[in-house]
Amino acid sequence: MRYELLEHTADIMVRTTGKDLAECFANAAFALEDQMVEAGKVEPREMVVIDTEGFDKESLLLNFLSEFLFLMDTRRMVFGRFDVKIDGLRLRCEAWGEEIDMERHGAKREIKAITYHMMVVDEETPSVTVIFDI
Repeated sequence: MRYELLEHTADIMVRTTGKDLAECFANAAFALEDQMVEAGKVEPREMVVIDTEGFDKESLLLNFLSEFLFLMDTRRMVFGRFDVKIDGLRLRCEAWGEEIDMERHGAKREIKAITYHMMVVDEETPSVTVIFDI
């Protein structure tokens, strides 16, 4: 399982795990997309490179995930495959996706933002917990 939904009163809270932090971040990106559309139905037609950095791991996660909201808003793109590499407080991701097709991908809900509230990036486990503001 790439992610699990956690109980939250108003927004969407997810927890991801992985063999390392890069896989956790990739799974968080999949969870974000999967809460907006059927991410498993996204075809890898186009690759987009995301380069970002943060002042700590939490800001790195927030900046990374926010890029996908930006790409949805500006290019109408959704993604289903993510190759993430983390080097300190820098991240590079090759994300594969396509322009949204409402009939095939099915719109679930709009996510307005990623929040710092209750965010946890645990390098020891490794796991991340993040809230998507709807």
